[in-house]
Amino acid sequence: MLRTVLLAAVVASAAAFAPGASFLPRAASRTAAKSSMRMQAGDFSDAVPFLKRPVNLDGSYTGDVGFDPLGFSDVFDLRVLREAELKHGRFAMLAVLGFIVQEFYTFPFFPKMAPVDAHDYFVTQGGGSQIIFWISFVELFSVVALFETIQGKREAGDYAFDPLNLATDEVTLARYREAEIKHARLAMIA
Repeated sequence: MLRTVLLAAVVASAAAFAPGASFLPRAASRTAAKSSMRMQAGDFSDAVPFLKRPVNLDGSYTGDVGFDPLGFSDVFDLRVLREAELKHGRFAMLAVLGFIVQEFYTFPFFPKMAPVDAHDYFVTQGGGSQIIFWISFVELFSVVALFETIQGKREAGDYAFDPLNLATDEVTLARYREAEIKHARLAMIA
């Protein structure tokens, strides 16, 4: 009985997102189909289908789906934006990993506590100044890398760091770059 109820609930929820032909008369459904085809004729963003695709986001960068509702790509160089996106995304991925790991493992010289309580504890112990110091240290090297990116000496975010030699060919490298940008965006949201 429970399985039948669960199956009915799943089918009903899936049907809620399916277009229903019974609600529109036959002529109205043809008109709706024609107007939707007219709307797709323009160059619209894949990420936000009702917004025009920004001119500078032409799909040349990995993970480019035309998402720029505030128009930053019209003001700033895309290489600078991609460098910042990758840098912040990599730090966000490390932060999410650290947040999860401290739930399961504690170093012997630190007290066991919840992540939110650990934040308050380490701020009172001077952890905030250490974070500022290390971020400043990383930013010094990031400025040099950013100038190399702007001059065209390297791609944005590419530090040629592949100690395990995972990207052996261009197809694998493109797949890893796509995965990295997707995971970085997800971690920045988290």
